[in-house]
Amino acid sequence: MDSVVQEKLNNNKYMKIIIPMAGRGSRLRPHTLTVPKPLIPVAGKPIVQWLVEDIVSVANQKVEEIAFIIGDFGEGVERQLVLIAESLGAKGTIYYQERPLGTAHAILCAQNSLCGNCVIAFADTLFRADFSLDTNQDGIVWVHKIEDPSAFGVVKLDQDNVITDFVEKPKTFVSDLAIIGIYYFKDGQYLSSELQYLLDNDIKDKGEYQLTNALENMKKKGTKFVTGNVTEWLDCGNKQATVNTNKSVLINKGSNISKSAKINNSEINEPCFIGDNVIINNSKVGPYVSVGSETLIEGSEIENTIIQQNTTIKDAILVNSMIGSHVLYTGQKETKEVSIGDFSEQI
Repeated sequence: MDSVVQEKLNNNKYMKIIIPMAGRGSRLRPHTLTVPKPLIPVAGKPIVQWLVEDIVSVANQKVEEIAFIIGDFGEGVERQLVLIAESLGAKGTIYYQERPLGTAHAILCAQNSLCGNCVIAFADTLFRADFSLDTNQDGIVWVHKIEDPSAFGVVKLDQDNVITDFVEKPKTFVSDLAIIGIYYFKDGQYLSSELQYLLDNDIKDKGEYQLTNALENMKKKGTKFVTGNVTEWLDCGNKQATVNTNKSVLINKGSNISKSAKINNSEINEPCFIGDNVIINNSKVGPYVSVGSETLIEGSEIENTIIQQNTTIKDAILVNSMIGSHVLYTGQKETKEVSIGDFSEQI
């Protein structure tokens, strides 16, 4: 058998996941000043870890490699990402996007991993789905029906549910099926060549190289794209959206309370995530609260809130809040909704 054909057959036995995540997430500041948005924990795990775990759960093939496209996030972040991939039995690969030149450019930064069956997933969204990925399709664009599609890319379908048009942020209604940022391609090398074509010919939309332009070109050449419909689409774009996502994940996944947590004279209203060596004294926590490891909570009432690691909360009444790591927060027994980044004091 021809070696090129054999290599292609071998590639199709395995899945690769490509995760562009170079942006810092300005809408989630101050939390993203110290931690890249996809690595901010919700319900006890980084956003990007939930994302790749959910993709693996719907894939019909073994995931061979997970490639992360990042900015200058540092060696610690890179090690963490590789460990996430290895925890799922895959090789972790790091690529860099030095300039924000658009979605097509971001994906092409991982050109060496674009071969065989690939899932592309932008790391600012989570989802729930009850389908298995049909790897026999040319391509799948995952969508979710929304009330106001004007701020999103949408797709139009024919009578066979094949995509006929990709429309970016329509000013007038054309479809309510929003593209959520997750795609499957049967032939990653073909995708790579179409992305490279955009860059070689300087084909831009709104000043950037866009994936949807490549999809449109592929469609015109005969590639059939169908939709993958998710049952829930969870956004992590800002503080409130991230807190809501934390709540939804806890409802779906259930509580996870570490055996090493010390809960004294306190009430835990589940579902909650309580990390290792957390101490909770004389408090009421939950529902929908996530507390990172080594955190101390005393004399407080906390609901629908994310608190990260090594933080101290005293005499607080918190709702719909997000508090980073290494924070000292003392309340005044007044109900507050706060957003406090890492290494802060508020007394």
